[in-house]
Amino acid sequence: MKLQPDTFDVPAITGYGPGWLAVDRERIESSVVISSRGQRLAWNCGRFEDLTAGHFALLATLEAELVIFGSGQRGRFPVAAWLQPLIARQIGLEAMDTAAACRTYNILAGEGRHVVAALLLEPPGNP
Repeated sequence: MKLQPDTFDVPAITGYGPGWLAVDRERIESSVVISSRGQRLAWNCGRFEDLTAGHFALLATLEAELVIFGSGQRGRFPVAAWLQPLIARQIGLEAMDTAAACRTYNILAGEGRHVVAALLLEPPGNP
């Protein structure tokens, strides 16, 4: 699916599909963290099963209002104990499939909210 924002002063997700997404039209094929304040970090996990508490501790250091967690091709929730660093900093987390997370990030970032999208990109065909 291709997304076309009206205008963005923040990094925008301009397209996505199985195993890829585009940030400001730059194609990315591995899991990534995108901040509405312009940060972009590689997120070293290729499958939901690869996630650890460390992945979510990294997100807490970005001090966003909200983390949007794209859990891959289907909606899944992280282990509750892994969210402690976010809870300690009063940062909310919303979990959804990665396609929905891309759309949600664009809406909230476009409204000027300080959000972080942690997007798991699984290889195509990985359920």
